[in-house]
Amino acid sequence: MAIVNSATLNAIRTGFRKNFEDGKVKGEPMYAAVATVVPSTTKSNTYGWLGQWPGFREWIGDRVLKSIKEHSYEITNKDYESTVAVDRNDIEDDTLGVYAPMMNELGYAASVFPDELVFPLLKAGFTTTCYDGQYYFDTDHPVNDEVDGSGSDTSFSNVIVDGGYTGEAWYLMDTNRSLKPIIFQERKGMQFVPMDNPNDEAVFMNKKFRYGVDCRCNVGFGFWQMAVGVKKTLSYQTIWDAINLMRSFKADGGRSLGLGKNRLTLVVPSSLHKLAKQINERELIDDGGVGAVSNELRGMFNVISPDYL
Repeated sequence: MAIVNSATLNAIRTGFRKNFEDGKVKGEPMYAAVATVVPSTTKSNTYGWLGQWPGFREWIGDRVLKSIKEHSYEITNKDYESTVAVDRNDIEDDTLGVYAPMMNELGYAASVFPDELVFPLLKAGFTTTCYDGQYYFDTDHPVNDEVDGSGSDTSFSNVIVDGGYTGEAWYLMDTNRSLKPIIFQERKGMQFVPMDNPNDEAVFMNKKFRYGVDCRCNVGFGFWQMAVGVKKTLSYQTIWDAINLMRSFKADGGRSLGLGKNRLTLVVPSSLHKLAKQINERELIDDGGVGAVSNELRGMFNVISPDYL
């Protein structure tokens, strides 16, 4: 029988923390492929600069201030936690072995938790607004004729939809820039917190020592121009259609954004993973039934298939 004292509790805390860290290593999160981590120091961040693509113009007269066009897009941090309760009897009876896998799994869950926020948001992009007030994947994103936003708006679409398609959506993204299509806003990273004071009320009332993890963060959309949402059969030609659509996107003033050329990421559900890999890796590809032709898309993009899409 183990005696519950400070030495015992310190040893348990150290062991559980190691189990937690070992579990984190096993996680292979994918969110960093499509999301930029933005540090946060307050309860929320306002991204008023979204919509202002930096570029150059001939300097004639006064500077054209990029701050003229403001957007009030705010991401408010949320609190998240996960806790494991350890019965004091299990410590006294030396039966802590069952908790090691739980702490290991807690670490794994902490590692992949950003995926649970980022990819469901991407899926919700057809019905969730971004900085310009339109759905992130929409047919009517306004782009102004003038760099200062004083001209007329032209609508741009970043969706490809086949009305007869009944499969799952997939996404082509340009992840070559400093700001990726999704923002992962982090106020406080995952922290392992032990509540193992033997005089704690929870121990006195319920014989429970608590070990938990908490964080503060949230997710939001970046530039819509960096992503195309597709509800149409995944094929060689449809991917080219998505690339060409992305390359047509403009900034205010009609300047080309240079997107869709380098470091593309194709995000697909598990049902399309095999097909996406084949299109990306095979030397020859069927060109609409005409026959096998050279695959110009080979190696042009990275394929990811997240669990939480």
